[in-house]
Amino acid sequence: MEYVSVFEMLKIGIGPSSSHTLGPWRAAEAFLKELKEKQILEKVQSVRVDLYGSLSLTGKGHATDLAAMLGLSGTDPEYIPVESISSIIETIRKDKKLHLAGKFFIHFDPEKEVVFNKKFLPFHANGITFTAQGKGMETYESTFYSIGGGFIVKEKTEESTKGEAKQQPAFPYEFDSAKELLAHCQREGKKISEIVFEDEKALRNPQKIHAELLRVWSTMAECAYIGCHTEGTLPGGLNVRRRAYDIHKKLMGGEVIPYASFQDWIEAIRKRKVDFRDTLKWVTCFSLAVNEVNASLGRVVTAPTNGSSGVIPAVLLYYLTIDNHKGTQAQVEQFLLTAGIIGSLFKKHATISAAMGGCQAEIGVSSAMAAAGLCELWGGTPEQVMIAAEIAMEHHLGLTCDPIGGLVQIPCIERNAMGAIKAINAAELALETNPKNAKVPLDKVIQTMWQTAQDMNTKYKETSEAGLAVAVSIADC
Repeated sequence: MEYVSVFEMLKIGIGPSSSHTLGPWRAAEAFLKELKEKQILEKVQSVRVDLYGSLSLTGKGHATDLAAMLGLSGTDPEYIPVESISSIIETIRKDKKLHLAGKFFIHFDPEKEVVFNKKFLPFHANGITFTAQGKGMETYESTFYSIGGGFIVKEKTEESTKGEAKQQPAFPYEFDSAKELLAHCQREGKKISEIVFEDEKALRNPQKIHAELLRVWSTMAECAYIGCHTEGTLPGGLNVRRRAYDIHKKLMGGEVIPYASFQDWIEAIRKRKVDFRDTLKWVTCFSLAVNEVNASLGRVVTAPTNGSSGVIPAVLLYYLTIDNHKGTQAQVEQFLLTAGIIGSLFKKHATISAAMGGCQAEIGVSSAMAAAGLCELWGGTPEQVMIAAEIAMEHHLGLTCDPIGGLVQIPCIERNAMGAIKAINAAELALETNPKNAKVPLDKVIQTMWQTAQDMNTKYKETSEAGLAVAVSIADC
């Protein structure tokens, strides 16, 4: 039973897309690693990048070409100073040179060395091939597939996998389905987050788990803060005005001021009087803020993807600022552990890639994750937590991916707000549900989501070839 860690579902990276930006970036890093292992890196004089399928069709809007160049330059999306990205790209374009692996320069003209091939490779909709040539070496080619959430894989033949066995540590609670996870909770009398924490301890020590969860949450929180305090227009040509700044300003009484710390900002929000409509506005504001940062090549947390990165922070901030003014770091960790493992079930048995499953695989999964996390914080039983996740996904089934101009802006940013609101409502419904009366198990809705993804017309899977992407053009904007 493959275990997908919470930290694989909640990755820190650069926007605007986990599959089209973070994935190709990681693929470029993996390619450099292969060149080093084959001891040919120093011989390389040129590199060509071929993008296929969805990576080609919406690559420009998702900065796929930029991500590949940044990865080949040896930078890490988790730690690169965001403010340095534009200067690195501009230098490559101006000088026609790339600092390969951060070690030496090679000739690289982005207009010629990055090729957008509209055809799809048979293995996956998101294919990227790197080809290296140089003096004293044979041409080396390697193809990767970005399968969503920043995950990358290589196609392996049966012959190439003979004798391979993925080594995993012994987990105290092995499970491959929601039903099996629930059985552990029932037998041990533990919450889902407690079961997950014990399994995560097989991969890293408790101190590391706490530290990494804090780092994930700090990145989410910083992203929301930046988005609420930044005005202007998003890049890309659609001329989309940032809305989080204006909404935040109104909710804060007409002023936007910098705060000494994130906690000071939270305390200021807690002092505001909040009615029902304001609650909706705050959740909307938080989700828009995160995704506006994402759309600007900012640093976000895939949750489970960049395109859906605003849902979980919005629901968590709702809990901390409006619902429970005494919320603790321990509760934040509890939320993230629960949400993360729910996401892993969708990752293993369906997809979190919009290129494979449409937006149901992104916003739908993130909404299910957030609903589960919130339900557990509200005291829901493990059974009710599963119901919350099921309800949230059930009402995203069939959601297409049709970004205008291939940008993660319209309708993506607003969809995060809708997903967050649905997550809160799903958690409320679950708490009012007797598990004995539940009709749809989470495993069944995961199975249904995957079947729906397979039946969905390819044009509605992050290709910009149908839906809003065709009905509305950049010229209309």
